[in-house]
Amino acid sequence: MKHIDTLLSEDAEKRELDYEKLGREHLVQLGFFMHERQIHLFVTILFALIAFADFFVLLIAENPGLVILFLMLLVLLIPYIMHYYLLENGCQYMYRQYDEMKKRKAEKTGEPFFTLGELEYRYLNQKIPKHILGDE
Repeated sequence: MKHIDTLLSEDAEKRELDYEKLGREHLVQLGFFMHERQIHLFVTILFALIAFADFFVLLIAENPGLVILFLMLLVLLIPYIMHYYLLENGCQYMYRQYDEMKKRKAEKTGEPFFTLGELEYRYLNQKIPKHILGDE
C-alpha cells in the first residue's frame, strides 16, 4: 500500500505511469489481501464460537479449568479481532487506491471513469439520465 501511495503521489502531476498495468498488478495484490482477510475472518469466528461455547459450559459446570481456557481464548480472540479490523480497513484502502488509478487512467486517456451498462458516466456525482431510471 505504501509503494502504491508513493507511486501515485510522485506521479500526481506528471501522469506518466501506465495505470492500466499498475491497476492489473494492484488487483492481484488486492486478491491476495482479500484471501488473507477471509481466512482471518474464519479463524476469528471459530475462536469466538469456541470462547462463547466454553463460557456457556462454564456457567453450567463451574469448572476452574474452563475459566482458564476461557481466559486463554479471550486473550487470543481480542488480537484476532484487532488484526481482522486492520485487514478489513487495508482492503478498503486498496479499493480507494484502485479507484484513484482508474480515475487517473480515465483523465489521461479520455475514457469514462466508470460505466453503467451501455451508458457511460464520468464521475459518481453525475446524474443518471431519467430514461435509464424508467422516469421518461
